Amino acid sequence: MAKSATKHHHEQDGECAHVTQQAERAAKAMTHAEAVCRANGARLTPIRRRVLEALYATHKPLGAYDLAEILGPKGRRLAPITVYRALDFLMEQSLAHRLASQNAYIATPTVHDAKEAVAFLICETCGGVDEMTSPGLSGALQAVLDQQGFQPNGKVIEITGHCAHCH
Repeated sequence: MAKSATKHHHEQDGECAHVTQQAERAAKAMTHAEAVCRANGARLTPIRRRVLEALYATHKPLGAYDLAEILGPKGRRLAPITVYRALDFLMEQSLAHRLASQNAYIATPTVHDAKEAVAFLICETCGGVDEMTSPGLSGALQAVLDQQGFQPNGKVIEITGHCAHCH
């Protein structure tokens, strides 16, 4: 993509392309989240729903204290333990991920197979996070793990840099 086209795409309507993508998939993702919870016999309680909606309301990762501030009644902050419990539930259901490098959370629009490696591309300019999977990446990572005899609990890779819209 030409630099001017990239810049135009990034500044479309004054918003980062990550914002537009997140807004476009939020409603469908919430419907998907409800279906995942039903299928797993889990309950998407009002607070869990509000936390997930807050994560979908932004393209940037949010910390638990940020969420507590956003979701609290006017002038008061929601108890952080309440937010952490909701986040734990959302991660158990594969509806959210914790980005260790930022100690923050993002909503994930798709549920991945436990064997799949998930890479998060974190833009240092706009703060947006893109999630991607690839059979090639998963295969290469699995080959390394097998060679080392290592049994991972998860396969999450965080890559920082500049997204296509910002460089």
